[in-house]
Amino acid sequence: MHVLIVEHPLVAHKLTLLRDERTDSPTFRNLVDELVTLLAYEATRGIAFEQRSIQTPVAPTCGVHLSLPLPIVVPILRAGLGMLSGMTRLLPTAEVGFLGLQRDEETLQAITYANRLPDDLSGRQCFVLDPMLATGGTLIASIDYLLDRGARDVTAICLLAAPEGLAAVEAAVGHRGNVTIVTSAVDERLNDRGYIVPGLGDAGDRLYGVV
Repeated sequence: MHVLIVEHPLVAHKLTLLRDERTDSPTFRNLVDELVTLLAYEATRGIAFEQRSIQTPVAPTCGVHLSLPLPIVVPILRAGLGMLSGMTRLLPTAEVGFLGLQRDEETLQAITYANRLPDDLSGRQCFVLDPMLATGGTLIASIDYLLDRGARDVTAICLLAAPEGLAAVEAAVGHRGNVTIVTSAVDERLNDRGYIVPGLGDAGDRLYGVV
């Protein structure tokens, strides 16, 4: 497993605003959208492409084009939906699937309640959108689901990560697949409720409110 921490002044600036408890939901959503686009730029450096000959208005030349099958973007419901626009802005031709996973607040384990993905993901590059890599349970379940269906490699884009979550994902994934975690920061630790410290609170609640 590879971990990429995107170190850039704009990333740090937007993350600071996201952390601030005074940031309201509309502003929070806009910041997440902007931050995900910055993270996605780094996350897609290894995207599969092929050479293509084209004709410009001046002369023939050779460029590149995304390879088939096209990558698939998988936001984890519900908070991952807030990251989808920022990702598809960079990859408008990607297919989009959905996984519904939520954390049991007592056991801290991930529970699957919905999925909308192809049964066969053979050879596909998958980009998982999950704002908070805390205990790792949700992301592990997502990666297992994708690799079991033949995904070639999985890149998870997370706004924040905790050391405990990274260790859990690495232990669970092992050598079963090519997995990369892209994040804007790795924070100090988890608290006794499984929240990232200092973190930014519950990403879903801050995106959409408490319902």
